[in-house]
Amino acid sequence: MALKKDKQKVLGEFFDDERIKSFFEYESSDTENADFHLLEKAYRGMIAENFGTFVGFFVEAGKDINAKNQYNSTFLQTIKDHKQAEEYIAILEKAGAQ
Repeated sequence: MALKKDKQKVLGEFFDDERIKSFFEYESSDTENADFHLLEKAYRGMIAENFGTFVGFFVEAGKDINAKNQYNSTFLQTIKDHKQAEEYIAILEKAGAQ
């Protein structure tokens, strides 16, 4: 199965809660919104099931699910046209993303 660059298939990596929470350790640059950066890292590094768990922790930690990037777009808005993002979009929308 071939996947587009917008979402790479992750095989064989186990994500327990601690591994999922480790994504909160990623630091953003001074010009990038830290919450947007965390959502992007998790999206690119996790299957949908793990991403859903991450989003739960993200919201629970008081992070901004509608954080915007340098182009004034939320993370949800940036992935809306990704062909492999349907499950991720549903997770974000369920968490209140716009």
